[in-house]
Amino acid sequence: MSDTEKMVLRALETYKSAVLVKEVDAFMHLYDSDVRVFDTWGVWTYEGAAAWRVAIEGWFSSLQDEKCRVAFDDVKIIDSPGFAAMSAVATYTGISAQGQDIHSMQNRISWVLKTSGDVLRVVHEHTSVPVGFEDSKAILKRAGKS
Repeated sequence: MSDTEKMVLRALETYKSAVLVKEVDAFMHLYDSDVRVFDTWGVWTYEGAAAWRVAIEGWFSSLQDEKCRVAFDDVKIIDSPGFAAMSAVATYTGISAQGQDIHSMQNRISWVLKTSGDVLRVVHEHTSVPVGFEDSKAILKRAGKS
């Protein structure tokens, strides 16, 4: 496993832990100041870390007493020194204040990362879900997978 691939896997772990404890600063440390985010929810594009930070603060505060556990499956990484691309299926599970899993959803996530100093940062994130042909509704779970 290359050093760059290890850095991407560490970034995924940071993402998961920052979301679980709703730590905006740790979460935003993953992103380049000029990041472009194509998000699944609500807004077409976030340009720059400041705009993305506002969205993340809104997400974390909307959870109130809930927590969110993130798991990444089917992670694929393509890397070269100073650059990487990652794609995965992310599962977001809401956890009640009592510690019970109360709901979950999945989406597809892709990152483009580049080295900034000695740190690999996300310069582009794209999340998506498929949309059903018959009903035009978002499909938030993979068929045959949890």
